[in-house]
Amino acid sequence: MDEKRRIVIAEDEPQIANLVKYKLEKSGFEVIWGENGQLAWELIQAQKPDLVILDVMMPIMDGFEVLNAMKAEPSTEEIPVIMLTARGMEEDILKGFDAGVVDYMVKPFSVTELAARVRATIDLKG
Repeated sequence: MDEKRRIVIAEDEPQIANLVKYKLEKSGFEVIWGENGQLAWELIQAQKPDLVILDVMMPIMDGFEVLNAMKAEPSTEEIPVIMLTARGMEEDILKGFDAGVVDYMVKPFSVTELAARVRATIDLKG
């Protein structure tokens, strides 16, 4: 890989963020963590990552607010988003896909599976 693919994680639980960050960095990605929705949105705008992993329930801006902001902004609307959340009801999952996520994972989750889904999504993106 010439340049590492960049991922922004929006997650308010440090243990989860650190676990995901560690696994993705071991898989060769550059990972930037935003501990709330507002910080994540600022990082997304500044960094233009290759992919975003969004929790739904976060302080300041929730995951759907971040996703809606991304989809409303031409410079970020094409960035693929994977939702990673404890919200696993069918209506939540459908809301995520309707809002434009490429994948939706429910906590508890396998970090190895998440890394595989990230690789697959980024590879599909080109």
